[in-house]
Amino acid sequence: MFDLIVKGGIFMYPIIFCSIVALAIFLERLWVLRRKNIIPQDFVGNVEGLLKKQKISEAVFLCQNDISSIAKIFLAGLRSTQKGMWLVKEAIEERGSREATILEKNVDILSTIANLTPLLGLLGTVSGMIKTFNAISVQGIGNPAPLAGGIAEALITTATGLCIAIPTLVCYRFLKDKASSLIFEMEENSIRLVDLMDNYSNSK
Repeated sequence: MFDLIVKGGIFMYPIIFCSIVALAIFLERLWVLRRKNIIPQDFVGNVEGLLKKQKISEAVFLCQNDISSIAKIFLAGLRSTQKGMWLVKEAIEERGSREATILEKNVDILSTIANLTPLLGLLGTVSGMIKTFNAISVQGIGNPAPLAGGIAEALITTATGLCIAIPTLVCYRFLKDKASSLIFEMEENSIRLVDLMDNYSNSK
């Protein structure tokens, strides 16, 4: 492995660095985007059940003792209950937007890496071909040994750049879709919460 990195030349180092960053982001986002961190099982049902019984204070307490994203959104709305439904909706939208940003944090870096690594590989290819043509101009084509280093650098960097870019792009799409799905579900739950709070407000 180290021998390939050396043969690939200087552009192998930023490509390897990009692969490490991509892996770190992917693992970190997988940990963050677990459903129990975003929308815990039974939590939404419990809050909705309390609201149907018009137990606002108990619902607030339940949200305060939960660290999930949906709990923070619900709590923002519940705390604005006495201020009117317009402010409830505004608080939910504002907190929801913030939580959505948190869920998508760093995911776009994977897209950047997926686009960057093939370009770094291409730079390595150009560098390798320059070395090859320099060797030809100095020693001719009779002895292939001096040409091998430049050709190896060109092929290794290209292959490595693509090998990093392809799985990184797949990981990006996976995380992007996962985050979008969770955000959509939070929006749906928030809409139901607003409807329940509206019913509570009208019944007073």
